Amino acid sequence: MISEAPPFWWKRPGWRAWLLSPFSFLYGRIAGYRMTHGRRASIPVPVICVGNFTVGGAGKTPTALAIAKAAKARGLKPGFLSRGYGGSLDVTTLVDPHHHRATAVGDEPLLLAQEATTVISRRRVEGAKRLAEAGVDLIIMDDGFQSARLAVDYALVVIDTVRGIGNGHLVPGGPVRAPIDIQLRYASALMTVGRGNAADRLVRRAARAGKGIFVGTITPRPEPDLGGRRVLAYAGIADPEKFYRTVEELGAEIVARHAFGDHQHISDDEMADLLDTAARQGLQLVTTSKDIVRLTGTHGRASELVFLSKVIEVDMVFDDPHAPDHIIDDAIKASKTRLFAKGGKQH
Repeated sequence: MISEAPPFWWKRPGWRAWLLSPFSFLYGRIAGYRMTHGRRASIPVPVICVGNFTVGGAGKTPTALAIAKAAKARGLKPGFLSRGYGGSLDVTTLVDPHHHRATAVGDEPLLLAQEATTVISRRRVEGAKRLAEAGVDLIIMDDGFQSARLAVDYALVVIDTVRGIGNGHLVPGGPVRAPIDIQLRYASALMTVGRGNAADRLVRRAARAGKGIFVGTITPRPEPDLGGRRVLAYAGIADPEKFYRTVEELGAEIVARHAFGDHQHISDDEMADLLDTAARQGLQLVTTSKDIVRLTGTHGRASELVFLSKVIEVDMVFDDPHAPDHIIDDAIKASKTRLFAKGGKQH
């Protein structure tokens, strides 16, 4: 599987973006219509959606994990709802991190399942019902902001401040998933991640529309053994450059780097190349938690690569430590209003 986002999406608009603009216009009309007119099913559990404006990662999974940890600290039982991107299963499935493999359920659901009950489903309403049956009292939807299938009580849109929304064009000419004005209409708040300025205009626009603004930083856990080490860094994520910056922040010297497609399963030849290069040059292998779960339990030299690789663990840290609680409180309040209104319509 290759990356969803071609490099030109993240540069100033060029001839490719303009050549594809008629298709982007059509895509935007369809995506906008679906968001505006979608029939959103109501579930008797508060639903928080952690999404983004664009294709590709912006820190959704670490954000979802941070909210779940805050919910558990309050005595709640959160559950994650994921589409299971990158996995082969097309039936609604309760993820078992000790049994399932990334090839079946996707890499992100395996990471989420280590923290809380996780269900993958291509049909989000069915997946939400499965979580409710499992006793979950707060659903955290990882992605799916544009799907308009499920009634969402709080939509937190995560945006990377270095990449922003790329060239600003809609798919396929750029990374934007639906017209920004429509997406903003359905967002409860924006959360900026990083210390760049590519999101500044969107933040001002959201603030003028009365949306909440949160600030977060993806913070690596300390790795004192990496200081001064020569490493080979490899990653199959949407923005590998972000990972490389994190490795350098930990004091390592990146001698070699290998970027794979987002969610890509590494082939036997690619594993052999990583292992041989590291051995030949005396380099420490470093990678992401998503890459490790994709490798775990797979074929070839995967177990050797897992054993020799150091995983760079990261956490989403909110500038306001009370932010996750505010998000949870607002979601619960909105859920009560939604369910009360629904009950009134039924009588």
